[in-house]
Amino acid sequence: MKTEPHEQRAQEGAGNGKSGNRYLAWAYVEAANFSIRHSPELRAWYQRKATRTKRVVALKALANKLAKACYFILRDGVAFDVQRLVG
Repeated sequence: MKTEPHEQRAQEGAGNGKSGNRYLAWAYVEAANFSIRHSPELRAWYQRKATRTKRVVALKALANKLAKACYFILRDGVAFDVQRLVG
């Protein structure tokens, strides 16, 4: 999609819609679904978030939190701590 100037020199169509690996994003959403079913702390966090936003946005937010946790686990070599994840 070609971007063209819109109002006040803003670019239209230059969003961040297709960044990242779609298969990795799918895997983290599946991990978020699994964690909602099996972790009471993450289920409570998801339900709080889902009451304030749409369910799919809350699910993607939890997937993002899990992705960041995986990064820091691999970078620092520490064990997973659910209390650090949910605050």
